[in-house]
Amino acid sequence: MAKVEIYTSPWCGYCHSAKRLLDKKGVEYVEYDVTMDRAKKREMLARSNGGRTVPQIFIDDRPIGGCDQLFELDLDDELDPLLGIEE
Repeated sequence: MAKVEIYTSPWCGYCHSAKRLLDKKGVEYVEYDVTMDRAKKREMLARSNGGRTVPQIFIDDRPIGGCDQLFELDLDDELDPLLGIEE
């Protein structure tokens, strides 16, 4: 299974939606709360090439984008292969 990381904020509805989709697929992920952690926020900005909004999602260190991009990958049947989920 792929390594999944997600930068979040506890008050972000999009973060909760993205995590629900990953949970539904049985995917384990590492979550970083950037609300009060300036170092993690800087890390997120650098890794995402300037993505300032949360969530910022990475699969095997590849920047995916946010919640909309995650759901788009799922709708296009491209998410499961990235995650290493076999049908």
